Amino acid sequence: MQNQRKLVLYIAMSLDGYIATKGDDLSFLSVVEKEGEDYGYQAFTDTVDTVILGRKTYDKVMTLVDTFPHVDKETYVITRTPKPSAGKIQFYSGDLKDLVFGLKNKPGRLIFCDGGAELVTELLKLDLIDELIISVIPVLLGDGISLFNPGRPERKLKLLSSKAYESGLVQVHYVKM
Repeated sequence: MQNQRKLVLYIAMSLDGYIATKGDDLSFLSVVEKEGEDYGYQAFTDTVDTVILGRKTYDKVMTLVDTFPHVDKETYVITRTPKPSAGKIQFYSGDLKDLVFGLKNKPGRLIFCDGGAELVTELLKLDLIDELIISVIPVLLGDGISLFNPGRPERKLKLLSSKAYESGLVQVHYVKM
């Protein structure tokens, strides 16, 4: 039997668990911006050939950049509103479990979940996330969009690694047990 591909959540959050403010502001991420430091992001994305992200996250990314950053990767934007594909970007409104199982059972590299919170919650409910790489930003936002929403089952995780950076960012890497 071939090894299944893994779905990896790679995301940043504030120390108190928020991925953005209520107004979708991501400026808190700039607290750790440092010339020449990407906290392993490029090395990680080099191991990925497929990206899954929620429509709100996709829309937010597209307000920040001119070109979608993963044009070289098969991308699925999870949405409730069907839309035509654009290059390697497919707007997917079907069954999430069917999509992820199909991707995991197809040859390839890692599958990268790029957020957001609603998608992460659904993937956790369906027990589809295999690894979590979370960069914790040294800031308390107090309120905002929580990475881990209520209503998901308990999951035991095993710590693979943790790394503290000079900027105060701490990156933790967990695998599902």
